[in-house]
Amino acid sequence: MRFSGKDTITALREKSVPFLRENVKIISQFIFTIFFIGVGIWFIKHERAELVQVQAVLASSSLQWLAAGIILTIVYIVLQGLMYVASFRAIGSQVNLYDAIVLFLKRNFISVFLPAGGISSLAFFTGDIERKGVSKSQIHFASSVYGFVGIFSVIIVALPAFLYGLFQKSVGKGEWFALASVIILIVVLTAVYRSIMSQGKVYNWLIKIAPSSVVLLDDLRSNKIERKGFLVTILYSILIEFAGIAHLYIAMLALDFEPSVLAAVFGYIISVIFLIVSPFLRGLGAIEVSMAYILTRFGFSEVQAIAVTFLYRFLEFWLPLLAGALSFLLKINRLLMRVLPASFLLFLGVVNIVSVLTPTITTRVRFLKGILGPEVIEISNYFVLAAGLFLLVTAAFMLKGLRTAWYFAVVLSLISIAGNITKAIDYEEAIVAIVVLVVLIVSRKEYYIRTNPRLRNTGIQTTLLSIAAVLLYGIIGFYFLDRKHFDTDFSLFQSFRYTLESYFLLESNDLIPRDSFAQNFLYSINISGFLSFAFLLYTLIRPYVLKSTSSADEFNRAKELLDKYGNSSSDYFKTYFDKLIYFPESLDAFISYRISGNFAVVLDDPIAADEQQMSACIAEFDRYCYNNGLKSIYYRVPESSLNIYRDLGKKALFLGQEGVVDLVNFSLQGGSKKSMRNALKKVSDRGYQAVVYHPPLKDGLLQRLKAVSDEWLEETGRKEIIFSQGMFIEEELKEQVVITVESPEEKIVAFLNVIPDYVKGEGTYDLIRKTADAPNGVMDFILIELFNYLKNEGYEAVNLGFAPLAGMDTARTFPEKSMKFAYEKIRSFSHYKGLREYKEKFEPVWCNKYLIYNQDYDLFQMPALLSKVIKP
Repeated sequence: MRFSGKDTITALREKSVPFLRENVKIISQFIFTIFFIGVGIWFIKHERAELVQVQAVLASSSLQWLAAGIILTIVYIVLQGLMYVASFRAIGSQVNLYDAIVLFLKRNFISVFLPAGGISSLAFFTGDIERKGVSKSQIHFASSVYGFVGIFSVIIVALPAFLYGLFQKSVGKGEWFALASVIILIVVLTAVYRSIMSQGKVYNWLIKIAPSSVVLLDDLRSNKIERKGFLVTILYSILIEFAGIAHLYIAMLALDFEPSVLAAVFGYIISVIFLIVSPFLRGLGAIEVSMAYILTRFGFSEVQAIAVTFLYRFLEFWLPLLAGALSFLLKINRLLMRVLPASFLLFLGVVNIVSVLTPTITTRVRFLKGILGPEVIEISNYFVLAAGLFLLVTAAFMLKGLRTAWYFAVVLSLISIAGNITKAIDYEEAIVAIVVLVVLIVSRKEYYIRTNPRLRNTGIQTTLLSIAAVLLYGIIGFYFLDRKHFDTDFSLFQSFRYTLESYFLLESNDLIPRDSFAQNFLYSINISGFLSFAFLLYTLIRPYVLKSTSSADEFNRAKELLDKYGNSSSDYFKTYFDKLIYFPESLDAFISYRISGNFAVVLDDPIAADEQQMSACIAEFDRYCYNNGLKSIYYRVPESSLNIYRDLGKKALFLGQEGVVDLVNFSLQGGSKKSMRNALKKVSDRGYQAVVYHPPLKDGLLQRLKAVSDEWLEETGRKEIIFSQGMFIEEELKEQVVITVESPEEKIVAFLNVIPDYVKGEGTYDLIRKTADAPNGVMDFILIELFNYLKNEGYEAVNLGFAPLAGMDTARTFPEKSMKFAYEKIRSFSHYKGLREYKEKFEPVWCNKYLIYNQDYDLFQMPALLSKVIKP
């Protein structure tokens, strides 16, 4: 088939027109952004000669006025926070000043990187405010008030200035056009607001393109603006405009130029107008051009105008941007607090190595040789190179949170600072090392995992012995070696010196091996030194793992507390053989946990008399863990306890749900239970029956149960797991009620064991296993028999156990979204979904369970930790 040129053009038009129509906003923003950036690039290239002079002018700026400008920047940031507070108050909500300032700084920072950043950034960072009890719709509404007033105040300040400028004939058509565009924007925003409030065209259009927005829009409509709060918001916004004008005026004073109030007013207003209409990078480029142009019209030279503009942008744009970056560090995610120092160390290590291996600046070295001498410079190079290599290794161990690694990092950073200065006055590299040192000091509390003291002492002793042995070996070797191997007769001092240098891997230019024997002799000392120091490093950074066992008396005391305060279906396993028991001082409580790596994994909540004692128990256990180089996590915590952990600064991750069946109202009647009734009937029709065995069980029965258990493990390819469930232990099962399903030949084809459940009126089971030849429906059969048994014993509910990942309707955090995706989409997780679906047919009430942790970084280790902790 052939296509004509006309057909091709038609096809392209059919495909391109819808694409352009759908993406016209993005395309126009992109073109507009490229235009502004291009203007900035043209401006820099065109004014290159002046920029050289600008650098000299800025360098001579007044420190007093510069300090005043920085103080005004702080006032400007506080005013922005107060404006946010007033905006929330205007809609009947409240936020404190600190949260408002942090909200501004974060939004201001991210607005640089967003299209229409000043407006679009208002949708971000609502989480902290939401946690204070303010709804998302209220946050968006208050942010809209903030954004609207921010534009409106520009007009309030601009109109008198423009009218004055009109009489002075200092305002051109371009400025009036810019002001008109802002006024039109205000009118449009007002019309949009009125349309939404009256359910007009804009309201209906938004619902049509995004039906899910109806809830948010209705919430917005229900919020009313309080007049006094709105006027206060306008007042703060006007003060912010005056602060901006003052910034420009101070920039003139700091550079010792003749200041002009009118130039400051117009320069600021025009720059803000460009900031409003600029779609990207907060007007970067366009503001510099427009402000410099305005200032030249008021009598400033090009060099002066550019210098004032740059200093103003430093005070008004770059300082708040830097404060925004630091605001993320104020409540920085612990993941970054662990990763950031390690990354900095890695970078410093590379900087040190590159600095030593690349040529130095000759003038600096020549000056330094006159003060320190070439020997000191050479030694400094060795130290910087060695520090760089050790920094690369230490960075990896910093990720583990080792306290010793932190000490190593501090020492290596200090060596880097001193070494880079004394090897070639490399102050650039020294500054990097100082920054790394500051980061280490700030993050020092993140590194508290202790090392093994016994292993550390062994390492030190071994290293000292190896040094002594190698010294003896090297001194004797060098001293008695034949001259032909090195062309030298070594003295005793030379033998000592060259042995030490070889041991510490330092190269000696005057030590040249003449044959393979001499070379191998040096290698033997090098290898001995490397291995002994590697072993020393290992012993110094090897984490200390607290290992102990709980005594029989401690288990007995824990069981007594369980009988008094137990309230969970998993409480039985808190005194299982694999657990360690922690009793806090002066509290009637205990924690059941198991150590995995450097973590104390706690099962469920602590056992305590009340919530106050539980909170105190958790806090005391955290201190115990900290002192022993451990971190605590709490596995399968109920939703009812979340506030206790959150009040202690901990985080929660949804794990899954536990199903509880109401035995009082449970029935096999009805159409929804027809398939279950049919399955039960088929099992009983084949002659299978359920048998309840009461303790103590006979040895013969236990052997038959063991055979079923072993077959089930082999058939399913599973292994025994513990921690939140039990394993087949004959001594345990002997003292428990066991329900079996048996064939007409009395062969056991399935069984389950009933274990204590400390929830009042609730029963539960632990192991439920079957043979390969068990009939279909045998699991339903044995569970129904369990229901009947518990009901006859007076129980009102039965706990069906845990269904991992099930029930996550709304995933809020990234880990939860990942888990939800895996549960719903990834095939290898489908058995979790099947487990939930199987239990669902018994119509249980689902109870959410959570993992409680301290740092997001710890989540990376959770799969490996939990896989270890469940092993017998």
